[in-house]
Amino acid sequence: MENGACNNGSCNGNGVAARPHVAMLVTPGMGHLIPLAELAKRLARARHGGVTSTLITFASTASPTQREFLASLPSAIESVSLPPVDLSDLPSDAAIETRMSEECARSTPSLTALLSRLATTRRLVAFVADLFGADAFDAARDAGVARRCLFFPTNLHALTLLLHLPDLDATIPGEFRDLAEPVALPGCVPIPGKDILAPLQDKSKACYRWMVHHGEKYCDAETILVNSFDAVEPDAAAALRHPKPGRPPVFPIGPLIQTHEEDASVTTMPPSPRAACMDWLDRQPEKSVVFVSFGSGGALPTEHMRELALGLEMSGQRFLWVVRSPSDEDGEVNANYYDAETKKNPFGYLPEGFVERTKEVGLLVPSWAPQTKVLAHKATGGFLTHCGWNSVLESLVHGVPMVAWPLYAEQRQNAVMLTEGVGAAIRVPEAKGKEKIAVVVREVMVGEGRGAAVRDKVAELQKKALAGLRDGGAATSALDEVVAKWIGEEK
Repeated sequence: MENGACNNGSCNGNGVAARPHVAMLVTPGMGHLIPLAELAKRLARARHGGVTSTLITFASTASPTQREFLASLPSAIESVSLPPVDLSDLPSDAAIETRMSEECARSTPSLTALLSRLATTRRLVAFVADLFGADAFDAARDAGVARRCLFFPTNLHALTLLLHLPDLDATIPGEFRDLAEPVALPGCVPIPGKDILAPLQDKSKACYRWMVHHGEKYCDAETILVNSFDAVEPDAAAALRHPKPGRPPVFPIGPLIQTHEEDASVTTMPPSPRAACMDWLDRQPEKSVVFVSFGSGGALPTEHMRELALGLEMSGQRFLWVVRSPSDEDGEVNANYYDAETKKNPFGYLPEGFVERTKEVGLLVPSWAPQTKVLAHKATGGFLTHCGWNSVLESLVHGVPMVAWPLYAEQRQNAVMLTEGVGAAIRVPEAKGKEKIAVVVREVMVGEGRGAAVRDKVAELQKKALAGLRDGGAATSALDEVVAKWIGEEK
């Protein structure tokens, strides 16, 4: 758009075109919100013409945690919540993937109206939806938004699976978990059927049909942005880079992880006090602490929680553990998905005497810790993680080797890729006994064999991840290419 031109009223008082604006739909979950917010921050930088953004969220996730996060974002990033929709007809045991997908599909009329209003006051150049929001492309099309983009917040392996899922659905008659051989897809580490994406494990469930539907709808996007980088999935990146008729071009633009940039225009939030766990880390030797956290939504059953406690004690390693009440009390392993606060006092479920016995080497914190700051701390030497992709990227960016303990969603699949593919983690065996946990934790922290190889690989990946984010790096160049199309070729 040339200076002096006006598009839907989106110009300033002097008739000069306003800054380009992008609307981003965030389906429920902090793991979806955080990377999209980081994308919005990156777009706001001057190199992209100062693109402003509106993050569109759902009423179901209007938690204190989310509100606090949104209020902390720079002034170039606005947020608005869609009105609630009725989901009371869904069964009480409906999967999270089903609830998210239904909420998005039923919100299409209100989203169309919101985007139409936004276009009258902003130079709206693109609409971005995340992985459960593909049905929203219809709303963007109806609102006249020229560019429609899918943001895939997890990795290239998971994207490859979903792009192939309609074909796999037609050609694999039984359940994935019953397959005799791993599923082999172009450029991907072969994934055993039992480790395939959790919502695909029962074809009779609504969540399975929704995932097949999403795989089909992804091809309605003009472009797919992925929160990953070539070095961690080189073969998958090469396979997706090769053009295929009917498939949108794929651009790895990661790692996008949570940053804590200061913005003088943010006046609604007082400075946060330094978390007590950071003071504790200050007193620990370098690379001596294993950080234990299962993400914003994860919880363990009581038996596994107690075996983990005893395994950490047996390992002899210092630890910082974010403890939540167990899933058999809260409901499921993903019981905290919509609300990251633990429901009960979690310490009461730990083995008798554990807290007292380990007080000199361990620190237990309920519900939450500043994960990126903990991983960046010089005392942190390992990360026992659920393998949620945000946590994986944060670990790699900060050079922290991983102990893999997957729970739900795509986490088992991620664990296979990280352990059998890239070699950045060691997985806890399926039988979660304390001895096995202790062995794996010790190996990742101080082992001279596989542990040393994992530590070396993570250090290598850290360098490549950071290089890709610099000017001229692979991730930066990929995003530049996409934004140039948004801004230079708007219709």
